[in-house]
Amino acid sequence: MQESDFSEVLASVRRFVRERVVPAEAEIERTDAIPAGIRTEAADMGLFGFAIPELYGGLGLSMSEEVRLVFELGYTTPAFRSMFGTNNGIAGHVLLEGATEEQKKTYLPRIASGEWVASFALTEENAGSDPAGLVTSARRDGDDWVINGAKRFITNAPHADVLMVFARTDPDATGGRGISTFMVERGTPGVRVGPKDAKMGQAGAWTADVYLDEVRVGGHTLIGGPDGVGRGYATAMRCLAHGRIHIAALCVGLSQRLLDESVGYAATREQGGQVIGAHQLIQGLLADSATDLYASRALVKDVAAAFDDGTDTRTGPSCAKYFASEAVGRIADRAVQIHGGSGYMRGVPVERFYRDARLFRIYEGTSQIQQIVIARQLLAGAG
Repeated sequence: MQESDFSEVLASVRRFVRERVVPAEAEIERTDAIPAGIRTEAADMGLFGFAIPELYGGLGLSMSEEVRLVFELGYTTPAFRSMFGTNNGIAGHVLLEGATEEQKKTYLPRIASGEWVASFALTEENAGSDPAGLVTSARRDGDDWVINGAKRFITNAPHADVLMVFARTDPDATGGRGISTFMVERGTPGVRVGPKDAKMGQAGAWTADVYLDEVRVGGHTLIGGPDGVGRGYATAMRCLAHGRIHIAALCVGLSQRLLDESVGYAATREQGGQVIGAHQLIQGLLADSATDLYASRALVKDVAAAFDDGTDTRTGPSCAKYFASEAVGRIADRAVQIHGGSGYMRGVPVERFYRDARLFRIYEGTSQIQQIVIARQLLAGAG
């Protein structure tokens, strides 16, 4: 996309987030749902497919462009981005990374337009940080496959139209071997979605368990066709690398919002006849948060550029996700501290964002998993 065109997209998204979504945050928190009008407008703006190539109906943003867009999306409740995040991220990228050309042309336009909401069904009760431990199975039956298993904490599952289901197709394989991916439509017999989870934060972003009981799907739903058998784990890892940069950028956007809320409060709240921002200890908290924000933003931009040119698609994404998610947690904590008692009260944005931010250090790989990925890559390079 030309820089001038992208700048227009960026400006329109910035206005939409700040003029339409930010004022709706209290409603989203209260109702645990994104207003239908906001969803429709987001789809019309192309937000359900900004990371999907133009050939398949998306905006075709590069990773460097995507992170700049996500900086803006992250300025408001994470539920807004989550509404279309899986379409652009880990679910949509299953098709981009592993599908046949025919599958891409058939299904990606429906995902990019928002006609379909897609979910990434990888996590299980005993296969979270280590997805190689999944036990959901798929057995071949003639030209079909029959899937059995259960998935946990699946984002957008309650209103997903299609699920990218990871299942073990080789029962004798261990670890990441013998795993394949299937595209399972919601109405397929045997698919059941549990009640939405009650979470600490991120109201309006729904997750739920998914149960698959003798779910029969045609061979055409196997991602990658016949050559896709056993390639699901590798596909998942490539999708997660992209997703980690995306989440890091989201953390940058929320960090900016938290800093703005902190500065605004410190500049207006009076104690002892002067604004609290006049006190050096408050200034220290603000300075630390600004430094964390600057470092996160610079790191994410650098990692995105390396991802685009192919020079680093593994270590950098984990470094960015690890640092930015930890940083937004620190910034959220300082924001509550700056607000004092008010920061602990429901209805105050920083209280809500404090709860929202906690999840970023868990999904798309915990901070501890990122440490392991980073260290292993460094040590592998030294061998």
